[in-house]
Amino acid sequence: MPNMRMTKNPMPSQDPNVRNKNFKEVTLGYTEEMALDEAQRCLNCKNMPCVSGCPVNIHIPEFIKKVAEHDFEGAYQVIAQSSSLPAVCGRVCPQETQCEGKCVRGIKGEPVGIGRLERFVADWHNAHATVATITAPKNGHKVAVIGSGPAGLTCAGDLAKLGYDVTIYEALHLAGGVLVYGIPEFRLPKSIVQKEVDNLKALGVKVETNMVIGRILTIEELKDEYGYEAVFVGTGAGLPRFMNIPGENLKGVYSANEFLTRSNLMKAYRDDSTTPIQHAKNVAVVGGGNVAMDAARTAKRLGAENVYIIYRRGMAELPARKEEVEHAEEEGIIFHTLTNP
Repeated sequence: MPNMRMTKNPMPSQDPNVRNKNFKEVTLGYTEEMALDEAQRCLNCKNMPCVSGCPVNIHIPEFIKKVAEHDFEGAYQVIAQSSSLPAVCGRVCPQETQCEGKCVRGIKGEPVGIGRLERFVADWHNAHATVATITAPKNGHKVAVIGSGPAGLTCAGDLAKLGYDVTIYEALHLAGGVLVYGIPEFRLPKSIVQKEVDNLKALGVKVETNMVIGRILTIEELKDEYGYEAVFVGTGAGLPRFMNIPGENLKGVYSANEFLTRSNLMKAYRDDSTTPIQHAKNVAVVGGGNVAMDAARTAKRLGAENVYIIYRRGMAELPARKEEVEHAEEEGIIFHTLTNP
């Protein structure tokens, strides 16, 4: 019988006044008991609206049914048919506007915690799986993937599963793209990203770092000299967008890209880091998306006494995930918006 409780199992997390002083992961993940209970909330709808809300059409009711049956590895294999990055997606996908936004249980109560279950299943697999990765027979075709962010990793994984010989070329010294330079450790541990990269390598994907395509090698050289029949370009959105207002070049003004890259990729938050970063007492972050939340929460952890989010619209219109806004508020971030001046 389905569990008809109206609310999803809350996500265990660090105490706000503890976590806003460290860079450990904020959310702790479901226990087996929580996952089994949450899976029982799924109605296994005939029309499966949640699947239509998923950009890669994961067969969500099937993987949740496996969880309810205590078949966690089977649940992972269902997800893996459609997603190459389940441990990442379970943490940072905007489920509330995608799969969970379509969930029938969300009409009169809270939707099933699909993202939380995906994270549980992926973490369980990474901790317990002993079955060797099954690779597809090689089809004799070579593809180069430029960029190792979410798009590049997903493309490489999908092609590898079809038997293509895939090599990823990454300009930085670590694979992961925005997953390593943009999203903070407290929201997405880099060990999780590395594990997903390792899973792709187990499929046969090769990863070349410190390779700036266009300078070290051109696309023409990749095709003519290295024999790649196709090239996927997933170079990401690494450049910041400024507002073109007076004062942007003053000392102490960072783009979020630079601030987060210094902290995340170059580990400036560590006491032994050689990467400089400002430890200001009062910090203002202009913007209201996930990147703004990441920057504000990072500044708080770097020792800022007061961190302000400055946003031109109301609180209800913040583009950041609801969960990230709630976490920021709990951690003491101050919001200045049209509805909360």
